[in-house]
Amino acid sequence: MAETDRKRNTVCAVLLAAGSSSRMGADRFGAPINKLLLDIDGLDPVSRCVIAFDPLVDEIVIVTSEQNEVSTKRAASIARKPVKIVPGGERRQDSVLCGLMATGCEIAAIHDCARCLVTETVISPAIAAAIETGSGVAAMPVRDTLRFSDTGESPDRSSLMQMQTPQCFDRMKLIEAYSALQGEATDDAAIWQTRFGQVTYTPGSIMNQKLTNADDIEFFRRMAKRDTVMRIGIGEDTHRLTEGRRLVLGGVDIPFNLGLLGHSDADALIHAVIDAVMGAAALGDIGRHFPDTDPRYEGISSLELLKKTSELLLDKGYKVMNIDATITAQAPKLSPYIEEMRKNIADAIAHIGIDCVSVKATTPERLGPEGELKSITVRAVASVVGVG
Repeated sequence: MAETDRKRNTVCAVLLAAGSSSRMGADRFGAPINKLLLDIDGLDPVSRCVIAFDPLVDEIVIVTSEQNEVSTKRAASIARKPVKIVPGGERRQDSVLCGLMATGCEIAAIHDCARCLVTETVISPAIAAAIETGSGVAAMPVRDTLRFSDTGESPDRSSLMQMQTPQCFDRMKLIEAYSALQGEATDDAAIWQTRFGQVTYTPGSIMNQKLTNADDIEFFRRMAKRDTVMRIGIGEDTHRLTEGRRLVLGGVDIPFNLGLLGHSDADALIHAVIDAVMGAAALGDIGRHFPDTDPRYEGISSLELLKKTSELLLDKGYKVMNIDATITAQAPKLSPYIEEMRKNIADAIAHIGIDCVSVKATTPERLGPEGELKSITVRAVASVVGVG
């Protein structure tokens, strides 16, 4: 999409997460399966959709139900763009209208969160078409032979389209079409056509399937894993120990007569983690993004820098999978503070739990600068995966 277009048109993603999952059936224990709470290679469907749309829109509205509130809030927490959460209605069209009324954006990109493998290659052309023509609907030509079950006749598939989402429209015109609607419609394109005629079709994707039945779950997990790009990064940081400074490691203030010297709080653990994460995504190092010549970072908590790093990764389509760090220090004894360090790191990185963060401490047996209490060194390894 051209930059000039984006300046003239604001775009909102209206993500539909209010469905009942009635066709998913039950698990082996007899409990109903809620497809929007499923783990699809480390992410639930709503979170996957937020990550896909977040770099491409100005705002996100998630239309949800009470039973999907957990996944909705989790997904909202990883977005960088403003997010509104609104309750849905009884029917899909009621939920869409709730979402349309919750935003003031000019273009609405409506998407079913059950299509959680959607990518930019499907989203961007639909948005661009809506900006240019008022509508942009992802769709694919029907590939298989169709047959009426009662007569056995096959319709001509050359003029048939398989509708997908996102379906993107001039928001005010779509609201007008909704207001004039009599009865029900299966999708937004049908509602638009009752008022404004034919929509503009844009390329869908065979990967942009809708998670509908329990048999689909394994397919979705395999497809998500197949498209996952895993990368590994290594980080290392050393800071000099000196008097008159706080000793901060992993965001924890540790009582000691010496502290680490540096422009920020000199948290060597967090700095090594940042370098490992950035290295995994080929984004350079901490000095490139947070230089020690910039007064904005003087004395700043390194946990804030880690949060910014996590946001940067999401923008680039990556999420952190795990962290493993080793602190080399002769003193003080760090074991009482390890769990708090792990928690701080997990809290600073989007969509990662404390069980994915390892922090260890070792002594150099009084060898080298660390053993002589001249410095503390941290080495870290991080893995990240592409999610978009």
